[in-house]
Amino acid sequence: MRKVSRPRALAAGLAAIVTTSLAPAIAQAANPSQPDHAAAAVPVQLVSITDFHGYLRPPSPADGGTIAGPDGTAQVVGGAAYLATHLKSIRAGKQNSIFFADGDNFSGWPFEVDAHADEPTIEVLDALGVEFSSVGNHELDVSKSFLVDHMTKGKCFGQVGVDSCFTDSTGRRFHGADFEFQSANIVDAKGRTIVAPYTIRWVRDHGRAYPIGFIGMTVPDTPVGSTSYQPDLKALDTVESANRAAAELTRKGVKAIVLNMHDGGTDASATYDNCVNPTGPAIDLARQVTPQIDAIVTGHWHAAFNCSIPDPDGNPRPVVEAANHGRLINEINLQLDGKTGEVLRDRTTSTNHAVTRDVTPDPKIQGIVDYWAAAGNRKYAEPVATVTGDFTRTANALGESTLANLAADVHLWTARQNGGHADLGVIAAKPATGSTALRGDLLVANSNKPGDADGRVLLGESWDAYGYGNPVLTVSLTGAQLDAVLEQQWQTQTNGTVKFAPLALSGNVTYAFDASRPVGDRIDPADVKIDGAALDPAKTYRVAALAYTVIGADGYSAFKSYTNPVRNNTDHETFAAYLKAHKTLTPTPLDRVTQKG
Repeated sequence: MRKVSRPRALAAGLAAIVTTSLAPAIAQAANPSQPDHAAAAVPVQLVSITDFHGYLRPPSPADGGTIAGPDGTAQVVGGAAYLATHLKSIRAGKQNSIFFADGDNFSGWPFEVDAHADEPTIEVLDALGVEFSSVGNHELDVSKSFLVDHMTKGKCFGQVGVDSCFTDSTGRRFHGADFEFQSANIVDAKGRTIVAPYTIRWVRDHGRAYPIGFIGMTVPDTPVGSTSYQPDLKALDTVESANRAAAELTRKGVKAIVLNMHDGGTDASATYDNCVNPTGPAIDLARQVTPQIDAIVTGHWHAAFNCSIPDPDGNPRPVVEAANHGRLINEINLQLDGKTGEVLRDRTTSTNHAVTRDVTPDPKIQGIVDYWAAAGNRKYAEPVATVTGDFTRTANALGESTLANLAADVHLWTARQNGGHADLGVIAAKPATGSTALRGDLLVANSNKPGDADGRVLLGESWDAYGYGNPVLTVSLTGAQLDAVLEQQWQTQTNGTVKFAPLALSGNVTYAFDASRPVGDRIDPADVKIDGAALDPAKTYRVAALAYTVIGADGYSAFKSYTNPVRNNTDHETFAAYLKAHKTLTPTPLDRVTQKG
């Protein structure tokens, strides 16, 4: 067995040991020569957060900076420094306190963390004393290697200090997380879990040690999710995976088991520490998964509930979710039987605590937050390109815009990097459903932001203009399937009107449509030209588009007929790379689409 190297946690009163061989310690825990008082109930505190998403700074109201309190009144919440203060208060005086996360820790949306390869989030979580985490879908937004090698082990990629391995607030180079990740249901092409399925922690009382198992679980649509799309990974059934891991822990002598599951649900209450008519996949699982599991901590849905749901044997166990962005902390208090190490279910309690901002922010964590905020400001001001004209989302009558056309060109360029092949690029300029990846304009005029000048595009401006953390995929569609996708730009609504949801295509493609024809028959394949050749319904084409579009989430269901997906770079990063590679950009005429008649 090896001792966890975590001085911060030990200072908080944690007594935890990780081991892969339980036999010696189990024998110690079961030693009948121990004094009688060892049989008294052993208190254990479980403290967790979920879906932090790199929100080091207090989130704005639009990003969840408030939450409905017990009386329904909005409370202002969030911010890593406030989180640290509340954690210290909640854990104070607790001998056996275990602090962990439920996934989606990083791959956040704040610029300062995204621009620094999510390393700022790891520095904060390390400083907070996180001991382990389940793998969330966003932990796989880049790749398995990014999670396992970079975020966990600190392996650098690209240019040190530019692409990864930045200098942290202490002056040291990024070294990876001081904690590990678990998932019992995400496997590689050979069926092997990509990280350990569970971890075991030890708590101590009156000289005896008791094991607690924590099973990691990941939302099952992760390998085909829009941001986490990883075609080389597979998700196993969550109930079967949880039961299998629990059975293995039980065989090793672990009697107290917690499911740390990055999938969740919601309830009908309006407050964060209640449970009214809960629904969702985690709730369904809670009613099915083995009674060997004593508590279920969930996430992913950014919901807030504190439920007690009977297991299949009718014994209640906590099923909780603590919102997102560091707004809540969940606390579960267990009592272990001093003789057997079993959880005394009738003594379990659970509370969701609001991370209010009416406390003094922790100065150490605040220093880390301020350091990365300043680094983010410097990154934002880095020049990446020059534009000679405005690239805007303003569309003409046929749905074309200069920014959408640029983004389609970026998709094609991205798919052709590193020997890749693609015939065309596509982007949903104004999706049939959901929101567009086109979020801002690139203007010639000086924005008056630090570092800007007329015609200059800053890194932060490129990040603001395009992308929401999606990879560009290259997929195969037949000409007939591609024609069906283009036809879905016009969709008949329930009230009989026709919604126009234009797609932008790369500059090597033109097409014409006839609005007088019925919906679904407005484009003749002969009028679609790719590199000057008419669209062949029987031919297979390689199409580059964002994963969100490819999986049909933008409302173009014909896209879901794709085959042979290949994952390319993510949107923010590839857009910046394109701008840097091309240096000076001039808007092209809006002539890729014409109307017949």
